[in-house]
Amino acid sequence: MEHIALVIAPHPDDAEIAMGGTIAALISQGVRIVVLDLTDGEPTPFGSPEIRARETREASQVLGIVERRTLGIKNREIFDTVDNRNAIAAVIREVRPTLLFAPYWEDAHPDHVQASALVDAARFYSKFVKSEIPHEPWYPKKQLYFFSTHLKVRVSPSFIFDISPFIEQKITALNAYRSQFYDNTKNIGRISEIRREALYWGDQIGVAAGEPFVSREALRLDQSGSIFSL
Repeated sequence: MEHIALVIAPHPDDAEIAMGGTIAALISQGVRIVVLDLTDGEPTPFGSPEIRARETREASQVLGIVERRTLGIKNREIFDTVDNRNAIAAVIREVRPTLLFAPYWEDAHPDHVQASALVDAARFYSKFVKSEIPHEPWYPKKQLYFFSTHLKVRVSPSFIFDISPFIEQKITALNAYRSQFYDNTKNIGRISEIRREALYWGDQIGVAAGEPFVSREALRLDQSGSIFSL
């Protein structure tokens, strides 16, 4: 049975910030990972659609992502609308993931808040039988929330994924986004901060580095220990 995970991120670099190590780890295990960026990330002070597309391709290559799409919503204009729900539900029905990853629902960035609600709704829409949404109905077994937040939220993760062998791969992927983390001098130091956060979460479970996730539903773990048994 093929394991499939769909990661839905508001902007390019959100997936890498929140769960780049987890993505690399799952790909190394043979999991099919599909990343759907809701926007191309533009406009930003030092980016352009061409620059952001190039950076995203480079980061994806570092992590081993071969299936990455952009939904086409404009940056700063993500809203939980019926049309956007249908568009995301169509991708869910096409990809048919067991695991669905979405942004954490509490944040200062309105795009992140709206994206979280939007994925919640799209997951529900994806199972509609009498619908004009393309592809056959599908309902992901579990939805997990990742953290790429503009708030220092206090969270108690449902679990922390050990990314110790993949922390450098994650950092290398983030370094691809030069327009965001280097050209924009306000963000210099952010990648070092992301590394410290990974080390903190790793320390919570007695490993070198980790990434936290939250589930609104109870989680089940069987003897395989796989994230796909949750």
